[in-house]
Amino acid sequence: MAHLFEPFSLRSLTLRNRIVASPMCTYSATDGIIGNWHYAHLAQLAAGGAGMVTVEMNAVSPEGRLTWGDAGLWNDEQRNALKPAAAAIRAAGAVPGIQLGHAGRKGSANRPWEGDNQLADDAPNGWPIIAPSPLPFGGGNLWKTPVEMNVEDIRRVQGDFVAAAERAREAGFEYLELHFGHGMLAQSFFSPYSNHREDDYGGSFENRARFLLETITAVRKVWPDEYPLAMRFGVIEFDGKDEATLTESIEFIKRAKNAGLDFVSVSLGFSTMSASIPWGPAFMAEMTERVRRETGLPVAIAWGMGIPQLADKSVRDGQADLVKIGRALLANPHWPYAAAKTLGVTRPSWATLPAPYAYWLERYHPDTGVAPV
Repeated sequence: MAHLFEPFSLRSLTLRNRIVASPMCTYSATDGIIGNWHYAHLAQLAAGGAGMVTVEMNAVSPEGRLTWGDAGLWNDEQRNALKPAAAAIRAAGAVPGIQLGHAGRKGSANRPWEGDNQLADDAPNGWPIIAPSPLPFGGGNLWKTPVEMNVEDIRRVQGDFVAAAERAREAGFEYLELHFGHGMLAQSFFSPYSNHREDDYGGSFENRARFLLETITAVRKVWPDEYPLAMRFGVIEFDGKDEATLTESIEFIKRAKNAGLDFVSVSLGFSTMSASIPWGPAFMAEMTERVRRETGLPVAIAWGMGIPQLADKSVRDGQADLVKIGRALLANPHWPYAAAKTLGVTRPSWATLPAPYAYWLERYHPDTGVAPV
């Protein structure tokens, strides 16, 4: 039976355990370029024992940023800045992963601690935004109306994803995740809430899935065969139409698998502000297990997984292959070590890495403190 501290293999990669540091936006880049703050942040997550560390969403173009502080991968300077991050993650024993995305109609926003609103096109840190249809994400004066994309825009953005994937490979990353969830551009194409198009990219299920499938196919052609291609995808909206949405999502994932997708990080759509999300520990477990069972793809579970017993149970019960941890790792980057102690794992697969941490943390218990040597 698989468990949280058993290694996991996918294509040529082997993770030392089933714990993944989620791609968490920190909004702290300059012109899309990461720096010393990011290096320290990412290296400590890897040194803390996670099996994989996924760098936060890197926008594939300037217009694809959520905020002006987002990381990006639309030029070579940004690629070069990411190289030390990938190397540091790998040196600490974790698999270096990266997430690519385009914010679509959610872009041109303030950093969240500076105000929960989008910035005007002509504001110092604002820019015009694009989407499948000219529908703002929310009501009131907090949200801008995006420009509807034409087919030329679609091809350009797909080319941006391909170019960013090539740069990710050149930077040394071994796991690539496309952000197709959370109301980002790709999710906006898939969701009827945000896609009211009447051409080949809107209306029917096949048309709404077209942008996503074409992008996956194009990226797979340039992403190395030995490395996994994944996506984070919102399979459900919690809008009262859950079964229909989940059924469509599973069918889309099956088609994505045929297009070369290897892995799914199961998440929410966040396409409508009227959703009633049942926040709580492991609240996505049932949907994640169903995606895994019905598509045959390995999956990651996220949201409310910071309790070690819950994380381990999700793997043991076959709900997920990997567990994504976010805020619990921000609170304690060495959460994997503490979880191992809590679960009674005395010789975890990563016990030899890195020596300055492993020696002391093998003698630590979160409840009793340092045990006698």
